[in-house]
Amino acid sequence: MPAAVYILASGRNGTLYIGVTTDLPRRMYEHQNGLVEGFSKTYGVTCLVYAEFHDRIDEAIAREKQLKAWNRSWKIELIEKSNPDWRDLSETGLF
Repeated sequence: MPAAVYILASGRNGTLYIGVTTDLPRRMYEHQNGLVEGFSKTYGVTCLVYAEFHDRIDEAIAREKQLKAWNRSWKIELIEKSNPDWRDLSETGLF
């Protein structure tokens, strides 16, 4: 089953949230409409700034754990490689 690892931000260089899902459009709708209780709702982390896709959920979960263990500067570098302007990728219609 295809899966996505994604990073949300509260704004440029703001609070970051890393998650995994098998349905990124649905998950983004939930985050952006306050339907997900917890960290992302509490800190207003709703801007999709990074996403990568994997063929299997177990691969995505392993990658999520890897990214969560990274220090903040590595996460920011990863985001800025593909999204230097920190645009909300959920607004591009690609996801």
